[in-house]
Amino acid sequence: MAAATTGLLICATGCTRGGEATTTDARPPGDPVRVLHRAATALVDAGTSRTTTFMEMATGGTRVTIRGEGVYDYTKRLGRLTVLLPQDPAGASPHRPIIELLAPGALFMKNRGAGVPADKWVRVDTATLADGNLVTGGVTDPFAAAEMLRGTREATYVGRTRVAGTSVRHYRGTADLAEAAKSASPGNRGPLAAAAKGFATARVPFDAYLDDEGRIRKLLHRFSFVNGQRKDTVAVTSTTLLYDFGARVHVRLPRPADIYAGRIAEQ
Repeated sequence: MAAATTGLLICATGCTRGGEATTTDARPPGDPVRVLHRAATALVDAGTSRTTTFMEMATGGTRVTIRGEGVYDYTKRLGRLTVLLPQDPAGASPHRPIIELLAPGALFMKNRGAGVPADKWVRVDTATLADGNLVTGGVTDPFAAAEMLRGTREATYVGRTRVAGTSVRHYRGTADLAEAAKSASPGNRGPLAAAAKGFATARVPFDAYLDDEGRIRKLLHRFSFVNGQRKDTVAVTSTTLLYDFGARVHVRLPRPADIYAGRIAEQ
């Protein structure tokens, strides 16, 4: 079923790191590594949120971008996002927006194209993907992104800044995907372990922005993997924004009869 995501994998917006006015707290709030290890738990305590995701993929001088927007339930580990693919040079989108449902160990996609009927969903087992669905779907599962911080080996506290008008603390560090997999929730252990083996390196640099309740407001990861066909290295910057905590979230997973079981055309 990995072939179902071939076209989407080659697409990927990123956020720049510039333009932030940062001030340093006189007393940083505890050990940065321990603070980051608790960030995913703080999201579970928050319950739900809205999310906007950006992914930027660069290889061979070509840069493509994808944007996603939706909601996520951290207690049920369920999310729904609308994913917008890049426009072509003429300004038209080559594909209808893809609807993605995120669930423990699974990714469901509608409007997938590639010969899939418009009323059917494609289901992918995320533990079978070389990137653990951190890149393939064009978005990084918000809770998987947070649980990567459980693998933080080293981190520094940069200082105070603001994200979308909210005062946050900025941390910068490196997470080990294999270590994150050991401490992750059951649904993310397999995907994170797969990513640890599938990426060019299991060590992922990140910038994390946490509010005063320890909740992630912005999380930026930098992945690197080797394109299996061209054998060139692809650099990916994945940015997740979380806001409107406590938002109403209702995600209904497809019935078995609504899941496409036929052959996925190559794109």
